[in-house]
Amino acid sequence: MKIFDGHSDIWTDVTQRTLKGENDILRKYHLDKLRKGKIEGSIFVIWIDPPYTKDPHARSLQFVDSIKKELEYCKDSVLIARSYEDIEKALAENKFYILIGLEGLSSIGENLDLIDFFYDFGARHASLTWNEENVLATGARGSAGRGLTELGKKAVKKINQKNMLMDVSHLNDKSFWDVVSVTNRPIIASHSNCRALCDVPRNLTDDQLRKIAETGGLVGINSFNEFVHKDEKKQTVEMLAKHVVHMAEIMGTDHIGIGMDYCDFLDDSAMSSFSSQETSYTLGLEDASKTYNIITELEKVGFSKEEIEKIAYKNFHSMIKEIIK
Repeated sequence: MKIFDGHSDIWTDVTQRTLKGENDILRKYHLDKLRKGKIEGSIFVIWIDPPYTKDPHARSLQFVDSIKKELEYCKDSVLIARSYEDIEKALAENKFYILIGLEGLSSIGENLDLIDFFYDFGARHASLTWNEENVLATGARGSAGRGLTELGKKAVKKINQKNMLMDVSHLNDKSFWDVVSVTNRPIIASHSNCRALCDVPRNLTDDQLRKIAETGGLVGINSFNEFVHKDEKKQTVEMLAKHVVHMAEIMGTDHIGIGMDYCDFLDDSAMSSFSSQETSYTLGLEDASKTYNIITELEKVGFSKEEIEKIAYKNFHSMIKEIIK
């Protein structure tokens, strides 16, 4: 069984290494791990990583330049997917397929036309914030009473018009509900878990899970340890499977995907901005090569083969087919 991973920060590693003069980075450091974990495709995001948040636009252009350079080295094994047809093409050619995503739009400032720039570059996914407050919306670490701005509402409408996946992971609760009131498309939370099982602001309440399902959207389960359980001893693949069980009870299996959010390649300056533990991984899901362990766990807890296929890749594929024209 193959897996689609709805959230990866690998472009951050590509950018860091490219700026140091390295190349052919995906082949050297990542593709073998991804294949070992049975991941056949993923959303790789442009994320304005700390400590580069002072000039987000300049940092985003470093990403764009680094991605362009990197793709020259891996044309034989990687395909940038701008549509579902591209995914089919990649699978037929036995290539790893990547959808370019935008994790937060701090990089555009107040200029919504920059969404067009990133779309033309290949982006087919966007969220409004990372953890911060910006001119569009409020992230999970922003003030609770602040939601979307008027400009943020326009950004949601533009993301809808561009047929991009609208991602609500990282938004605070008020911004989440503001997006729901504005969007006319299904929404995704590409890498979030259940607040009922791990009460942190980055996880979703049962009401939020229900609402995502009502829009026809989906939630990708996240292997970052602090979103799995507050007790470090319970930050295990078995516990993450319990999040899937809970989601299935609340939303049904048609609305669950995988969004692993591995951090094993991020440096300390980025990690220290959001991680309070010595490690960032859930036991059994240390890096992309271990991803199939969650599939094994879902089999153990009683999901059928058909249900697991939906969670592993079919639900995300259906969403991409429906939204990304």
